[in-house]
Amino acid sequence: MAPPLEISIPSTILHSEGNAKPYTLYNITLRLPLRTFVVQKRYSDFLTLHQSLTSIVNSPPPAPLPAKSWFKSTASSPELTETRRVGLEKYLRAIAEGPDRSWRDTSIWRTFLNLPSSSNGSSSSARGELIAARNRGMLGKDAGQVASDPLIWLDLHREMKGQLHDARLFLGRRDGAENVQIQHEAGANAKRCLVKAGGLLGNLEDGLRIMADAEKRGGEGKVGAGELRRRRDLLGSAKVERDGLEKLAVSLAVKSHTSTAAASQTSKAAMFGPGVSRPPGRVLGAPVPETDKTRELDNEGVLQLQKQMMENQDLDVEELGKIVRRQREMGMQINQELELQNEMLTQVDMDVDRVNSKLDIAKKRVKKIS
Repeated sequence: MAPPLEISIPSTILHSEGNAKPYTLYNITLRLPLRTFVVQKRYSDFLTLHQSLTSIVNSPPPAPLPAKSWFKSTASSPELTETRRVGLEKYLRAIAEGPDRSWRDTSIWRTFLNLPSSSNGSSSSARGELIAARNRGMLGKDAGQVASDPLIWLDLHREMKGQLHDARLFLGRRDGAENVQIQHEAGANAKRCLVKAGGLLGNLEDGLRIMADAEKRGGEGKVGAGELRRRRDLLGSAKVERDGLEKLAVSLAVKSHTSTAAASQTSKAAMFGPGVSRPPGRVLGAPVPETDKTRELDNEGVLQLQKQMMENQDLDVEELGKIVRRQREMGMQINQELELQNEMLTQVDMDVDRVNSKLDIAKKRVKKIS
């Protein structure tokens, strides 16, 4: 899953403007996967947040909010400022890192910290838009447009990293499993996570390419050149991680297949005895051997792979049909051109014959004169 939000309050600022009463601003530092930013809040903002979270979730957050002081002010007491800073930091961390997501999944929490969106909600909406694009049959175009939004791009990147993390866990579970069924289920789950991660990587690349084009054109609301370079680096490291996991999955699959085949041969030899062997030549009805693409897939995965292969074959047939139609049109045009050239040659022959006859008459007249 995506790592928890890193949040801290390293410092405070005493704010005073004109004749207004000075107050303390707490610098909340938020560390996201791609950037770090600071949000400044007053104690009254924390108090409003606490009351809103308590009313929405019907229970207070896991850590208490530092109490309000009626006799001291943080503007004149550095000790109270430091004590309140530490208490507010513990309060925010308890919500951000606690196992219960009830408080941090609310819109009040995201608005308070100026977060782009919640991990679950935005990922679900982004995935929903991608699924809608797939249903419209325009996945390549619409998915790139959806992922070109910088905030949705971050959510898809977190989901892709979560898929890679889950794939690594499943591969470790398969490597340590002693039961063949558990190994197969873990391998199938790892393969499914890698396929999803690969699809998300493609969507992220399309979205990043659209953002880069918009940045070149000077479009508004997109990221800058430095942010684009950082996101490209993130995609590069994610590709390396995915390729490594796929190689690990294939190597573990080959190892498992080899051990299973050896066990099968041993059981066969024990059942039929040393004198019985498989007859040479082709055996009709023998099962087709597994490949690297199908070895770790379940029935649904094999069906999806078969559908994809059939779609690819249909596309190849359509391309072949286009080529044949083009060749037919070219042949018909060549035939028409040949017929036209034959007519022109026939006309030239007739003109040559007519000129020859005129020359013969002219020669006869010249002989009469001479």
